[in-house]
Amino acid sequence: MKQILIVEDDLAFGTMLQTWLKKKGFDVEKVTNVGAAARWLTEGGADSVNLILSDLRLPDHDGLFLLTWMRKRNIAVPFIVMTHYAEVQNAVLAMKSGAADYIAKPVQPDVLLQKINDALQAASVATPVSQAVSAASAPVSVASTNAAASDTTANASASVPKYLEGRSEASRQLYDYVRLVAPTPMSVLILGASGTGKEYVARRIHELSARKGKPFFALDCGAIPKDVAASEFFGHKKGAFTGADADKRGAFEVANGGTLFLDEVGNLSYDVQVQLLRALQERRIRPVGGDREMKVDIRLVCATNENLEQAVAEGRFREDLYHRINEFTIYMPQLRERGNDIFLFADLFIRQANAELQRQVDGLDAAAAELLVQHSWPGNLRELNNVMKRAVLLARGRQITAAELQQAMGPVRQNAVPTLHDEADERQRIEEALRQTGGNKAKAARLLGIDRKTIYNKMEKWGMS
Repeated sequence: MKQILIVEDDLAFGTMLQTWLKKKGFDVEKVTNVGAAARWLTEGGADSVNLILSDLRLPDHDGLFLLTWMRKRNIAVPFIVMTHYAEVQNAVLAMKSGAADYIAKPVQPDVLLQKINDALQAASVATPVSQAVSAASAPVSVASTNAAASDTTANASASVPKYLEGRSEASRQLYDYVRLVAPTPMSVLILGASGTGKEYVARRIHELSARKGKPFFALDCGAIPKDVAASEFFGHKKGAFTGADADKRGAFEVANGGTLFLDEVGNLSYDVQVQLLRALQERRIRPVGGDREMKVDIRLVCATNENLEQAVAEGRFREDLYHRINEFTIYMPQLRERGNDIFLFADLFIRQANAELQRQVDGLDAAAAELLVQHSWPGNLRELNNVMKRAVLLARGRQITAAELQQAMGPVRQNAVPTLHDEADERQRIEEALRQTGGNKAKAARLLGIDRKTIYNKMEKWGMS
């Protein structure tokens, strides 16, 4: 039986919640303040409790103070915050401090039960790697005079991770699939919109595989001209063609023994697809101008924002190559599908920007946090990263204001057009994006949440100047 500790100073509500959770099959303890919770955990409760459900406003300290206290003592118990003060900023603080989730009062029983079950499930499948990422990416920014809390904040900001996985259900499902397929030799196709973190997922697959000590090489297929594709993939010998002034190793040779990541594989021309298929089938390559074949051993991971099934149906992508690269498919969720993860990512990008720009911005104020969740973020994590960096640069105080965040987003965001979905309306959306950006293709691509090379390819396809 799972045990829950309720920290709630409203005796009537706490008792009601305790009774209801017991009926749902939980073993429930109840205390009324942070001090009592700390004593209960210290006296042995930490070894048996599976989840803590705490009010934010408590008589002696707030709930986040308790969370900070727990994290300092390595009590890694899922923590859900409840509050009457249903402000977005409270959710920001809760998630940044390491809370599993946040719920506003009056509490909806079915919503609370779902959050409890989600938090318990996430804790049961957590790995040391994911726990380490979460801990490293969870700075404490609780308004408290407690020196220990200040020390925690300082330590967290001393080392900024490059990435985090997130805690939403969409993020958990994504990395469950990553951990499932990584140890296998299967080729993986990562599908998702631009800016969703496809290359990071490819790197995690490599890092969690038996090839982790071997090379990881990423090749942007969308940027490869047709006439040099063979050289990029297989290398060339000196003198093989005009401009070949020295031997060059291709992607297959560089990645030999490790993982080859082909980004935007859907942009490869049909002729190049044939060359790639042959190399994958035979596991042998011959550099351009070479007279000997070389045996190669690579794990293939591909990514694209194109609909490859549609491309196969239209004859633009070889069906045999599609099946060769698609032994296992991972779908990348968009940022707007990752719930409160947006606060965690925003905080990470602010910390990274602080380190890069030598600033000291603590985070977003309440109005800016509200604006953050209202925006659709068509450019996903890449857009959020860029906006946070600009906002940190623009910030005049320790917190980013709504005005500064709006300025960082840019005026084009006021009437942003949706991301591309299907062939039927792609041209219309691109034309609208170009109109809004005064013909600037790079800005139009960012507006649509696609790569710049993709918009160039589409415009060339349709004869658009």
